[in-house]
Amino acid sequence: MKLILTIAMQALLGASMNGSAFAVGECGSNLTTDINAKGAMVTDLKIDGFKPTFTYVASSESKIMMEDFTASFMTENVDGVMTVTAGETCSSSGGSSGSLSLLGLSTFSLGYPLLTAGAFLAKEFVFAAAESDESHNNCDLPTVKVTIYTSDIMKAPAGVNPCAGTKPADGGAFDNSACFAADGTVPAGPQAGANVSKDYKGLMEYNGTEPISKPYYETDLCPVNVHWHLGAEHLSDGQFDAVGHGPSDIEHRRLAAGKERKGNLCHHYKEDDSKFTEHYEWKHCLGMEVGQTYEVHWPHSKAGACGTPNQYQSPFYDGVFCHGSKLDTSILPQQVGVQAQVFTIVNDESYYYPDLIRGMIVDGEMGKDMAVYVGSTTGTSRDNEVCSMYSPITWQVDRTCHMISASSFDRMCGEMKAQRDDMSSDLHAHGSRITVDDKLAADNLSFTKHTP
Repeated sequence: MKLILTIAMQALLGASMNGSAFAVGECGSNLTTDINAKGAMVTDLKIDGFKPTFTYVASSESKIMMEDFTASFMTENVDGVMTVTAGETCSSSGGSSGSLSLLGLSTFSLGYPLLTAGAFLAKEFVFAAAESDESHNNCDLPTVKVTIYTSDIMKAPAGVNPCAGTKPADGGAFDNSACFAADGTVPAGPQAGANVSKDYKGLMEYNGTEPISKPYYETDLCPVNVHWHLGAEHLSDGQFDAVGHGPSDIEHRRLAAGKERKGNLCHHYKEDDSKFTEHYEWKHCLGMEVGQTYEVHWPHSKAGACGTPNQYQSPFYDGVFCHGSKLDTSILPQQVGVQAQVFTIVNDESYYYPDLIRGMIVDGEMGKDMAVYVGSTTGTSRDNEVCSMYSPITWQVDRTCHMISASSFDRMCGEMKAQRDDMSSDLHAHGSRITVDDKLAADNLSFTKHTP
């Protein structure tokens, strides 16, 4: 008997493939095939007549690499099932015996989205007993090394996303507008991000609905997205401001490429301290840098798909407006809000927090000194001449810059990848809007304290 080994990749990747392909390989050659779930790729791998050795590697790529064939081989791919069949061996020794099957479960459901490939395989694959024929010896079979690269991220089952496309269409009332009218008024309303320093007061008189001062988790709002900006959009004197510092390489690269604008910086960075300079191998976040300042935003909405697999959305507007009929625009600051917290990334696990996707951290000094005001959405499409029409909304901003481990951010990015909606557009830092002019900042800045 031949040794036949079958791996059901469908459970791991959810891919599909139609049609067929055929190829022939020589002794000693290598074979690589994609098993990316986003394409029409391999769902099942069948190895016939080889004695394989397997290595599983957690990776952002999804592929199978077969190396060091000691026999020629043929491959055939029919409807997503790839069969690799041994041909003539490279030496005079031949023979066949035994059969061993590795059976994959057709479906799986794990409660936690982050799991290493090794752990996943240990849970989800069942090894069947070998059917041996004592008259044969498996050692006589030609060999091949097989490395399976699989993402350690699993997504929620596919389903209807009621939030998709609910962002107001371009060409409507929410398009950016000139900040100042001819008479000097600000038709767009108060803007963000503002100066949140102690004793600061904006010059725009605001008499509308007051912002939410208590933590959002004590209201009927839920987080609908998480994203972050390079540097801080807000200004807090002595915490994140124009005289803060950090590594400069990323700024030079981005400016040279005409990309994201860098905002205010924290004061933690020390070039002679390894936790600010030691490289971190990012697995999920894109373009991030240890030692750098980032301002994280968690948009919240009463109209979000709260408590469902569709809660987190990119762009965040889809989450904010998911069930738009629930929003009362006459009291919008009580219906929509953003949490903001500013961090310096360190390569130090003593600063690790596991649940960054769920909202700002309230622990110890984190959340202890909060600025609350009414503003708008932010981003580099707005400045002090072009304003956001998504106003007024509540802003709750932690006035203190904190340190957080790179692994905390990377885990958050992994969890973003695991959401039903595609959040890949938010896996990198966005540019920072310039701190808004005093004339665009509301005069209702107040301060509060959030405690666990």
